[in-house]
Amino acid sequence: QVHLVESGGGLVQAGGSLRLSCAASGRTFSSLLMAWFRQTPGKEREFLAAIARSGGRTSYAESVKGRFTISRDNAESTVNLQMNSLKPEDTAIYYCAANAIALGPISAYTSQNQFTYWGQGAQVTVSS
Repeated sequence: QVHLVESGGGLVQAGGSLRLSCAASGRTFSSLLMAWFRQTPGKEREFLAAIARSGGRTSYAESVKGRFTISRDNAESTVNLQMNSLKPEDTAIYYCAANAIALGPISAYTSQNQFTYWGQGAQVTVSS
């Protein structure tokens, strides 16, 4: 079992930045493929970014490429999402997710159905 806890959400003005963190426990963190998703009311969770177990490879959704950066610290069992140039349409609940059995390229892991473990979510609100 993997336990994930997000932190760092909040209210920010358009053009501003926020950094989300997700702390993991319950399993060797370096064995987990990690990702960030977000969700708005009435919509499915949207993939944002994923990072390989070693941290050496990352993948991003087109909607956030160049603005968001995913990183991980295996020694601290944390994964982060640095969000810059935020827009009102980035307003959502943000979730970190983990996959313990992923094989192949991380670019193939973009669906919420491919991730078993989820955090409770962190609200991000971007005002115009």
